[in-house]
Amino acid sequence: MTLIEQAKHILDELNSPTRSELREALLALNINFDELKPLLQSAKDKPYYRKLLYQNDEVELLVMNWSGIKCAPHDHGHSYGWIQVVNGTTINTVYEVKENQIPEEGFSQYQEKGKIFFAPKKGVHKMNSVGGMGLVTLHLYSPPIKGMMVYDLKACAACVVSDDCGAWWPDHLRQKVKEIQLKKRE
Repeated sequence: MTLIEQAKHILDELNSPTRSELREALLALNINFDELKPLLQSAKDKPYYRKLLYQNDEVELLVMNWSGIKCAPHDHGHSYGWIQVVNGTTINTVYEVKENQIPEEGFSQYQEKGKIFFAPKKGVHKMNSVGGMGLVTLHLYSPPIKGMMVYDLKACAACVVSDDCGAWWPDHLRQKVKEIQLKKRE
């Protein structure tokens, strides 16, 4: 069974999955680095290259290989999901967000190969590889991500980005769905 057939077989069973059902599905996929290696490409000047492996109305499964550039703080819109470290180590930084204010860094955690961690709905975080390149992560979200918010902390701004933009400030005007000016924390 190919990786895509395996994903379809497991993920098509999910209907409005709970947090634990989503985690169990990601673990049941049991995808390893060797299976993903042929799908990886250069991230060029971005924090990561991402490839959509599978998507239906309920879930999306993505693989990302990281360049060593930090991604911007971001949320996953109205989606939640699990992130599995397939290769390398990441530092995941979680932010506290108050309405119309710039997010404030809360804490950071190192996540090593084999670890799996939760990304809550509207939770803001950023990731980066530790020790340069080699970080590969697998992401399973429900529902598929729409309306992701990306933050520019220096400019005190946030932007809802189009589905073809990742966790970085958009390069093209068409990728900016909505831009918001934020207030500095008091």
